[in-house]
Amino acid sequence: MRYFETRFLDEVDVFLAKLDPKTVRKIIYNIDLAEQTNDPKLFKKLQYDIWEFRTIYAGIQIRLLAFWDKTDNKETLVIATHGFVKKVDNVPGNEIKRAVRIKNKYFNNKLAKK
Repeated sequence: MRYFETRFLDEVDVFLAKLDPKTVRKIIYNIDLAEQTNDPKLFKKLQYDIWEFRTIYAGIQIRLLAFWDKTDNKETLVIATHGFVKKVDNVPGNEIKRAVRIKNKYFNNKLAKK
């Protein structure tokens, strides 16, 4: 059973393109697992309705920040905003703020299209 579907915004594609293929495969594998298991080790709520996909590969902590889009009532979507390599214990506030800005822009654009 799949709890949600994940879509990547452009910034995620740009981030993933800079990583080596094995790392990208591990990130995609973890996202796929998170969609099916609801495991907080893989997908965890941060703050301001921002969540993080968590991947550790070859000693590197990679995070993709995301938010939920339940506006279409057809399916539960998780929109990944951007990614970064985590270097400190907590997710930096500026990364969370960036995800909030991207989320707000996403919903404003979606409303404008209606």
